[in-house]
Amino acid sequence: MTQHLVSTWKFRLQACLQDLLHYHGQEQHAVTRVFLLACIGTVTMPLYYLIWHQFFPQEYESVTLRALGIVLCLLGLFARCYHPRMLQTYLLLTLSYVLPFFFTYMFLMNHASGVWGESLLIALVLLFHFETALAMQAYLAGTLAACLAAIAMGETATLSSKEALQQLPIHWFTMAVLSVAKVSRHMLAQEKLAGLGAGLTSVAHELRTPLSSVNASVRGLIRTYGADTCRSVEEKFGALDALARIQFEVRHMNHMIDLFLLSASAVRKNLRPVEMVSMNATVATMLQRYPFVSDAQKQQVALELRADFHFAGQNELAVIVLLNLLRNALKAIHRAGKGRVRIIVDGRHRTPRLLFIDTGCGIAPNHLPLIFRRFYSYPAHNGSGIGLALCQEILRAWNSRIRCVTREQAYAIFVLEFPPQLAAPAR
Repeated sequence: MTQHLVSTWKFRLQACLQDLLHYHGQEQHAVTRVFLLACIGTVTMPLYYLIWHQFFPQEYESVTLRALGIVLCLLGLFARCYHPRMLQTYLLLTLSYVLPFFFTYMFLMNHASGVWGESLLIALVLLFHFETALAMQAYLAGTLAACLAAIAMGETATLSSKEALQQLPIHWFTMAVLSVAKVSRHMLAQEKLAGLGAGLTSVAHELRTPLSSVNASVRGLIRTYGADTCRSVEEKFGALDALARIQFEVRHMNHMIDLFLLSASAVRKNLRPVEMVSMNATVATMLQRYPFVSDAQKQQVALELRADFHFAGQNELAVIVLLNLLRNALKAIHRAGKGRVRIIVDGRHRTPRLLFIDTGCGIAPNHLPLIFRRFYSYPAHNGSGIGLALCQEILRAWNSRIRCVTREQAYAIFVLEFPPQLAAPAR
């Protein structure tokens, strides 16, 4: 029981940290942002040492501080190898040091010079392009550390000088404006999603009425052709077969409308985990609810249960995630004209995971970094572009992640990784 409670609270703490450090704007992958930050820091740290030391000498410079900044930035070049939680911890540490700490300390040690005052302002603008909570943590930690270091170096007078203090209103105004601008962008994205959901709802309503009419007409025709009024047995069975296919397509379209509406409604839901969900049961529910076109298409999907596992999430949202992944996999097979789908539930893995493997058309390398970007779809007419972005957003809210390994014209593997299983409570 004690081990279970410890594991539960550890999982909740990790979820809180995930929420606290969560990036703003799901359209950008965290690894890409860290890599770009690392590249910029690795180049500019030594470059500006040369500029401020040789061409426009400043009163104070520090090779040691710049060397430490370069080391931290170099570590970011390997961001793809980091676990998501490690990546977030690294980013918080690096942002705190490279931006507010380094630039504030150099500003104070150079007696609030104009060059370092402008440099500090630019550093804060860059910092607050990240998620506001993360940027505020880095700002407070880095600025406090820089002030303490400056005091230890005997720059108390500079810290309390008019030249230094008058920068604070400018900095705070800049941070407030950037934070409001990010909120506005977020609201715009939400409005677009809400509009998309409303549009799908309207389309669904407009489609259901004619589909109901078609379905009723087909039932009437089936009854008519079911009577012995056909001129031949072949004609009768041919007509009955065609009408049955029409009726099947109507049912299929209604199921697809249900799937679209589920995806549209999910973007407006609270995504936080509220229950423990069985992955095997979720996959079984998804396979029951997916509108397969035919038995042959259904036979293309194989489930391999290595070991079931449970995760903190929401059952309905988990089904939506899997429905979207299966729909994409079957579309890839259809475009390629070959392939199969394997779904592997692997609870024995060190990190419990679900594998979605299709041997269809794969994904081109230049499109792979974009597939989780909201409103991006490939080919351009292939859907609304909210499916994979929604899957990623849901999994991030559950302290989990989704990634893709692919080879063009060969396969695509979507890997859903979840926190380690909690120990079952003792009875």
